[in-house]
Amino acid sequence: MSEFAVGESDFLLDGRPVRLLSGALHYFRVHEGHWRHRLAMLRAMGLNCVETYVPWNLHWPAPGRYRDVQALGRFLDAVREEGLWAIVRPGPYICAEWENGGLPPWVTGEAGARVRTRDERYLSRVEHWFHHLMHEIVPRQIDRGGPVVLVQVENEYGSYGSDTGHLRELAALLRAEGVTVPLFTSDGPEDHMLTGGSLPGVLATVNFGSHARVAFETLRRHRPEGPLMCMEFWCGWFDHWSGEHVVRDPVEAAGALREILECGASVNLYMAHGGTSFGGWAGANRGGGALREGPLEPDVTSYDYDAPVDEYGRPTEKFWRFREVLAEYHRGPLPELPPMPAPLGGPAEVTLDGWASLGNVLETLGGEERVAPLPPTFEELHVTRGLVRYEVDVPGPRQPCPLTARGLRDLAVVHVDGERAGVLTEEEPRLREPVAGPAHVELWVESLGRVNYGPRFGEAKGITGGILHERQFLHGVRARGLDLDAFCGGVERVPFDALPEEGGRGLYRGTVTVRGAGDARLELPGRTRGFVWINGFNLGRYWSVGPQRTLYVPGPVLREGGNEVWILELQDTDPDHPAPRLLPV
Repeated sequence: MSEFAVGESDFLLDGRPVRLLSGALHYFRVHEGHWRHRLAMLRAMGLNCVETYVPWNLHWPAPGRYRDVQALGRFLDAVREEGLWAIVRPGPYICAEWENGGLPPWVTGEAGARVRTRDERYLSRVEHWFHHLMHEIVPRQIDRGGPVVLVQVENEYGSYGSDTGHLRELAALLRAEGVTVPLFTSDGPEDHMLTGGSLPGVLATVNFGSHARVAFETLRRHRPEGPLMCMEFWCGWFDHWSGEHVVRDPVEAAGALREILECGASVNLYMAHGGTSFGGWAGANRGGGALREGPLEPDVTSYDYDAPVDEYGRPTEKFWRFREVLAEYHRGPLPELPPMPAPLGGPAEVTLDGWASLGNVLETLGGEERVAPLPPTFEELHVTRGLVRYEVDVPGPRQPCPLTARGLRDLAVVHVDGERAGVLTEEEPRLREPVAGPAHVELWVESLGRVNYGPRFGEAKGITGGILHERQFLHGVRARGLDLDAFCGGVERVPFDALPEEGGRGLYRGTVTVRGAGDARLELPGRTRGFVWINGFNLGRYWSVGPQRTLYVPGPVLREGGNEVWILELQDTDPDHPAPRLLPV
């Protein structure tokens, strides 16, 4: 069993002091065919360890249904084969700019505000999940010949709550399931965060992007002894839709890294390689300053993070600056960079040959319709990522009155008597033009990503407060959900028609012929917002508001010759736009 060297900054691994030079790389944000390349890039940068979260909601999407939990074990095996150690952060909450902070919506919908506490119902779900997950971690610990040297208890809990009894329960659960390597917590270097988020006898680490000496001084006030570690050195940052692309100066970031190492501390670069939030799994934040109660800020699909290894796996200037710093702490010359994965052989245009209306897609792939006095939430309809059609009748005769989707989360395209009437948002939930009765109203509501951080983490999606005509609730709401997972293995049942002359929302079917399959990016000119699948692989959300303009297509997704393409457009298209096309990275 690995133990800490008391009073020193390094760790004792296999009986010798070691400084962990780690980099975050999420196996679930990197195509498995690229794992080995990205790990080799971390080694070439001068790192000896890799850190990853584990997203509970990805692997346990519904009660009784697991999905490839073994992927974590395969990743840890690849880590060992690449000669690296591993830090595993199993949550259950992970933040990570990931949908719902990694918790399944069926759990947060069930437990509500009691998640991340000692609530028995919540902890029983966590216990069941950990019992399943630890089969991938426990046999791969360093004292059993594997790469795992540290396991985290929860994640940045001091930024959320003060129920340290909950942390004790989680630590005890990890130990009971066979975790023998050191446990740790990670929090911001502030007194209230360290007080609420750390545990006696468990290593405390801190997360920051600069001012290392000040941060470690704060940590030492709480933990006078034990290893020093910055568990998240924020060397870049993430982007929001309709925001600016965030970058950090490489020279300045390298200087901040050097300061951490000069303190004698270990470090984990967050992110070393960010990757991509494929599958529509990108989360969201709330603006409004420190209280995080403001407008929704959905995260883009790319998780490039301005990391030293970019989204496509290429070294950036930040990579070379960090490599210079890390080389000073490496015994002998650093490894050479591995060969880059092959790019696409050349541009390739997507030919679209079929279209299905959104209504037909919903009728074919959607869940069962539910009728209720008030609109059911996404959680009640078992929709994780996707959209819900709400239908309601305005009785009449009556004069035109405002129509409001009260408690809307997040965006609704509204049709009245079959004609498009407008787009509603959380900030503007009322139609501009009043609606007279009788009328039939459809509201196609889309989740733009569940909040992954702050007090509004775990909030429900859909129309959460009812549909109002003036001050009167409209009852007898019919609702039907369309989950993105329904497209996997189900799209062949959708009845396709000829392409519409004027574009429009719906599911577009097409093909693209590739010569020289390899890493590519997909351009979607003239399209507004939706999702793309290639050969059944969901590339994630596109949105014309930017700043992200293309979607990354990993080379292993493509095959030589013909490839199937589906584009789910949820709002509008320009009928005169050029065809989508693949370009080499």
